[in-house]
Amino acid sequence: MTLDTRLEAVAQKFDVAGRLIAVQPVAGGNVNDTYRAVFRTTFSEERIIVQRINRRVFTRPEWIMSNLRRVTDHVHRRLGREAPREDRVWQLPRIVRSRDGRDWVSDGQGGFWRALTLIASTVSHDRAQGPEHAFEAGTVLGQFHRLLSDLDPDLLRDTLPGFHVTPRYLERYDATRKTPGAKRRVKASVEAARLARFVEDRRAFASVLEDARLRGDLKPRLIHGDPKVNNVLLDELTGKGTCIVDLDTVKPGLIHYDFGDALRSIANPAGEEEIDLAKVFFDTTLCEAFVRGYHSRARDFLTPHDRRYLFDSIRLISFELGLRFFEDYLAGDRYFKVRSEGHNLHRARVQFKLCESIEAREPVIRRILESVNGAGPAAPTRNGRPAAAGRSRVSR
Repeated sequence: MTLDTRLEAVAQKFDVAGRLIAVQPVAGGNVNDTYRAVFRTTFSEERIIVQRINRRVFTRPEWIMSNLRRVTDHVHRRLGREAPREDRVWQLPRIVRSRDGRDWVSDGQGGFWRALTLIASTVSHDRAQGPEHAFEAGTVLGQFHRLLSDLDPDLLRDTLPGFHVTPRYLERYDATRKTPGAKRRVKASVEAARLARFVEDRRAFASVLEDARLRGDLKPRLIHGDPKVNNVLLDELTGKGTCIVDLDTVKPGLIHYDFGDALRSIANPAGEEEIDLAKVFFDTTLCEAFVRGYHSRARDFLTPHDRRYLFDSIRLISFELGLRFFEDYLAGDRYFKVRSEGHNLHRARVQFKLCESIEAREPVIRRILESVNGAGPAAPTRNGRPAAAGRSRVSR
């Protein structure tokens, strides 16, 4: 059976009306194999997203689907109740059941497949397009956290144990640093030696959020796990945020990791791959817009302790990602895909430069966080929508 024939056979196992017309690959996913399936009847067309879950990353794909079922059912119920009061149509993908009533299908060769509805007429961007876009991204994440704030996190499985727990990454880094290969790389590179000192200077800070959790100051909730800017969908007609996608990493955790990770993605206009480190900085204008959007939806469930650690989350997550890139470089590039020798080393340099920029702007960022506590949902506007068009975004 050829690949195309197998894809068609898989797509036809899902309960969608009409005849299957095409199964097309979707670019941009880094984890799962993603396709768009098109079905047509005499009078309509329906498009769904069909994905093969990467079992090397997610060893228990059935847990992902169990989590996804709980999350989407819960969110859809809340959205249905709240829709008449909203200023937009909020969306979230729906699981498409198989023809025999399950949430996934097997291809007979060990492949684990699922299908989701396509959120149509939306765009996403790899970088923040300006304050309006940053505000909408903050609004979407705040809405997502709010909608899940009354769902017991103990009902969901932890599909990626240790993910976004910074002290565990530091432990892994320490183990890697002791290996002969890592010692050679640090000795051979002035830049690697500098980054090693950077880590040592901030070692005590790595546990700030987990220490707060152990004290009971912060409590686990449900987090998205990967709220980078291109996972936020904007309505291409209104410019308003409508959805956050890539829900495979939804799990119990501290919402601060989401908050910091989103800002790490949004408030660095240069992006993760910038060659010129002089262009890497933390943009406080984008930060303020994002924070206002986030608080417009999240302020009612954030506790005083939650607010106290928001700055720490912004600083920590850039340090964490830089640490992960640096550890992978020292380990021989075993986790992150690289395009050349030293790619992960440079990625670490970018994140550590961003961390330094955040530290230098701490007074300004703290004033922003304090000023928006209790602030209303007024957004920065320029004709009410982001100015630049983006690409369609459908899946991981």
